[in-house]
Parts: sequence; C-alpha cells; structure tokens
Amino acid sequence: MSDDQIPTAQPVKVKKLKQKKKKDPNAPKRGLSAYMIYANENRDRVRAENEGITFGQVGKKLGEEWKALTEEQKQKYKDLAEVEKKRYESEKALYLATK
Repeated sequence: MSDDQIPTAQPVKVKKLKQKKKKDPNAPKRGLSAYMIYANENRDRVRAENEGITFGQVGKKLGEEWKALTEEQKQKYKDLAEVEKKRYESEKALYLATK
C-alpha cells in the first residue's frame, strides 16, 4: 500500500456551547395561566382525596379535571389569568423603563 492510498483522519469539528443567558433576579415574574391558577388552588384537595399519590399522578389528575370543566367553570380562572397578564405587562413596562 502506498502513501497516497492511506486514508487520512478528518479534522474533528468542535462545537462551542452557547452560554445560557443569566436571568435578572429583579425582572418581573410571568403571569400564571388559567390552568396553573386552577392547579394551585386544587392541588392540596387532590392530594388529600388520593393518599399516597405521586407528584406526576397529581398533575395528571388535575389535567383530567381541568379538561372536564365547562367553559363557564373555567371562566373564573381565565379572568384571574387575565389579571395576572395585565400585572405582568405593567411590571415589565416599569422594569424596562428603569433598566
């Protein structure tokens, strides 16, 4: 085998990992969704009704309950979510103005 027939190793390309941007601890927190407000209100009740239930099962049970609610029942949580959204937008505007 001659020198021109010997396969040469291809250079290895090294990808640079992007550094994750650090969050500003003073930035306002995002508003909760209607489902998250519902879940926060009902999580303790679901745990009490189902002793020994795992964390994942609690979430699954809450999701099933949320899907079973009518639009009228969900409206209370949607209204609260809208208030949360407006709060976040006003805090964000203030935060960006003072930045």
